[in-house]
Amino acid sequence: MSVQTFKIEGGVSSLVDAAAQRLPPAPKTIEETGLDSTFLVELAAKVMFLRGQSSLADLCHELRLPASVLESLLAFMRGERLVEVVRRGAAEGDVHYQLTDTGRNRAAGFLERRGYAGAAPVSLQAYCDMVEAQSVADVHVTSEEVHKAFADQVLSRRLLDQVGAAMNSGRAMFLYGPAGSGKTYLAERLRRLLHGDIVLPYAINVGSEVIQVFDPIVHEPVAEPAAAEGSFERSVVSDLRWIRCRRPVVLSGGELRLSMLDLDFDEATGYYQAPPHVKANNGIYVVDDLGRQQVAVRDLLNRWIVPLDRRIDYLSLRTGHKFKVPFDVVVVFSTNLEPSDLVDEAFLRRIGHKIRFAPMAEADYRAVFCNVCAEYGIPFSEPMFARLLRDYHAANGKPLLACYPRDLLSQVRDFALYEGVAPTLTAEALDRAWHNYFIEE
Repeated sequence: MSVQTFKIEGGVSSLVDAAAQRLPPAPKTIEETGLDSTFLVELAAKVMFLRGQSSLADLCHELRLPASVLESLLAFMRGERLVEVVRRGAAEGDVHYQLTDTGRNRAAGFLERRGYAGAAPVSLQAYCDMVEAQSVADVHVTSEEVHKAFADQVLSRRLLDQVGAAMNSGRAMFLYGPAGSGKTYLAERLRRLLHGDIVLPYAINVGSEVIQVFDPIVHEPVAEPAAAEGSFERSVVSDLRWIRCRRPVVLSGGELRLSMLDLDFDEATGYYQAPPHVKANNGIYVVDDLGRQQVAVRDLLNRWIVPLDRRIDYLSLRTGHKFKVPFDVVVVFSTNLEPSDLVDEAFLRRIGHKIRFAPMAEADYRAVFCNVCAEYGIPFSEPMFARLLRDYHAANGKPLLACYPRDLLSQVRDFALYEGVAPTLTAEALDRAWHNYFIEE
């Protein structure tokens, strides 16, 4: 089993500059793509097989490669009698190519072996260098920035200060407390503390295999200047195999299995999907509802020991080829269970910050209740709120959790919509909402 490593050398400084310019510089030659010419011939043939007759401009757009690279590649393919020119238009990019019979036969075989036919990938080395150059560990926040970012939320100063310090550490954090106390809500909004955008590739190439990294479900693209979508421009200066996005926040919940943390090879398409923590590189990875997964917590957490300690992870292709990738994420573990019941002391030492979410103070609970009333168009009533605290929360021993105002007031609104009346806080409405929401004991 071979092991491929990466090094962070002098190229990082140039990549830092490139990241500041949104995208790395475009390759001018086949060699500068970092990809083997045989791999590029295969990829171009597959794209042309699926598209049919294609102009040079079309191929530039599909493969995200500049004309200078594709012209050299197509010239080679013409020499091998894989493609032919079928028409030349007046415009520079209006040269149309199609596969020959030999080219179509070869392309069909390529597609059977590897179905990926899209943006040309970048090399593993280029990906690793870029992740290092825009590391989330370099993102630091101040107390003023944290409190401003969450000014529209009702969160205690103690909690915000703990979260801010944890973000600056670059280490994992453990959020624990009762269900409904706001752990997941806060974790999903930690993006507010991530400064700047990142550059990530559509895909990376490892051992002639393609691993898709960009995921439109978790990555939010940031608009580039005009023509970034790949129109034919001989003066293109940016490498369009990369896309500029906001720093990601990726969440896995109770569905998480150990196999999901490895490369996912799709037999139907013939290429790999990157695991969620790789898609989260340069951002945050939230493991929600720890202890509810379909795998033993000990096995799941043992999987994280090396990445958390060394900030690298090992992935394997189906051939057995093993290689390193950066593990540049702030990992957030969130659980409703007691941490000491889930993990041992040795693992807890690897967690930089343990943050407890407690029931809310009455003043904070009232503020949340008022905010939800305003959102739902329900007039706030001080006597009814006092009744809620006294006759329902206190009488039933229910703590003041952040989720309750929205859950209870949505019941008030739902019944009002059903009855065709304006939602109002009354003793009857509160009683019906409470008993409809909580299971009778």
